[in-house]
This record gives sequence, structure tokens and C-alpha cells, in this order.
Amino acid sequence: MRVLALVLFVFVQLDVCAAETIVLRVLCYNIHHAEGVDRELDVERIARVINQSQPDLVALQEVDQRVKRTERIDQPKVLARLTKMQVVFGANIDLQGGHYGNAVLSRYPILNNQNHPLPNFDRGEQRGLLETHINVPGLSKPLIFLATHLDHRPDDQERVASATAINSLLKKHKQYPAILAGDFNDVRGSETLQELEKQWTHTVDKSRPTVPVREPSRQIDFVLMRPASGWTIRNFEVLGEAIASDHRAILAILELNK
Repeated sequence: MRVLALVLFVFVQLDVCAAETIVLRVLCYNIHHAEGVDRELDVERIARVINQSQPDLVALQEVDQRVKRTERIDQPKVLARLTKMQVVFGANIDLQGGHYGNAVLSRYPILNNQNHPLPNFDRGEQRGLLETHINVPGLSKPLIFLATHLDHRPDDQERVASATAINSLLKKHKQYPAILAGDFNDVRGSETLQELEKQWTHTVDKSRPTVPVREPSRQIDFVLMRPASGWTIRNFEVLGEAIASDHRAILAILELNK
């Protein structure tokens, strides 16, 4: 009886540990307003790419909302419906009667959100940081999930300034676990990434190319996390889909160390 009781105790403890493990599947995808390299506009195809990865959280860039060029479709709303996830949209630019920006999809409740304008140099395209607070089951405090898309021009001054601004914004949330995902339009070793690395940790140990989509040679799309001690990286992959957008999507599977 004592042996049986001990065995039962061990199984109960294993079940408790399993129940307390928080694993998040995080997808980052520049969807190119749902226009593929075949020049077909197909929001449903983007949704299929997302659904096949079974993500918990998704950071999307280059999202249109009721823009003329994309048939006035409310892409955030449609993607939320097709993925059965909650959505928030951060509009950075007024475009053709609608809006253009970043979006976050979440399988878990989004407690609140705020879109922060990032530094703008020489009248370039306005960029933003979409901040969301996510209620993850089993986590005693909100998870900060951030989506962004930085400047694309050769001069990196705006990207570096944006990286500095992102780090500054997150100082008020030091006590919370956080994930930053987006198209940074820069590579590892750049001043932009070096600035972000002052507070953030990569979810992969080396570059995994994401562009050009057909034959990727550079990684400019990233999922970063903080604090480093708060996370265990289970897996990272660049998805194979190479038609739906002009970027490859990336998927990071992360375990939160409570």
C-alpha cells in the first residue's frame, strides 16, 4: 500500500507540474496586405498559413483596414474571424480611405492595448509599436506582447531611434514577461539589433533567413523575449510557405518559467 501511495503521489505531482507549464506558440508574419508574390490578393490564404501553425499569439505587419487597393476589406476583422482569435489593430497611416499598420491576434483575452507612434525622420512612413497586455491562463500577471515594423530605408537612423524608443517604453513594465515580434528591416549585428539586445534576447541562436521569400538570404523578421531568465526556447522555425506574402513567417515556441 505504501508503494502504491508513493506511485500515486508521483503521478499527481507530474500532473500538477504539467498543468503549471505555460507554453506559447508565437507567430510573426509580414503579410504584405495579403497580396502574394503571385499578385493574388487572398486574405483567406494568409489565414490558412496562420492556422496551420496553431499559434497562441500572432504579430502581423503590413495590414490593411478598409483600403481601396485591397477591396475595402477589414483585414484585421476577417483574419480574426477566420482564425477564431481576438484581434487589435494599430493604425499608423491613413491610406486610400482606410488605414495601414500592425495587428495582434491572440487566442487568449487581450486586456488592453495601445499603439505608440515611433520616431519619424525626414517625413518617412510613420511606424508604430502596438502594445498589448494578454491574460494567459496560469500566469499571475499580464504578458506584454508587442508588434512592430521598422523603417525600411538604407539609412538606419530612424530604426536605431525606434529601437531606443521601444526599450524606453518597456522600462515601466520591467516586472512583466514580454515578447517583441516584428519586421525590423535590419539584421543581426546591425546597430538596430544591438540596441534592442540591450534589453531583449533572441529566440534563435543564429540568423534564420526570411527574405527574399523564394530564396531567403537575410533574417529581418524576429521574435525577441525578456527577461532572458524567464523563458526557455523549445523551438524556432521559418515556415516554408513562399507565395502568400513577400516574407516568410516565423514561429517561436516558448516556455514561460514561472
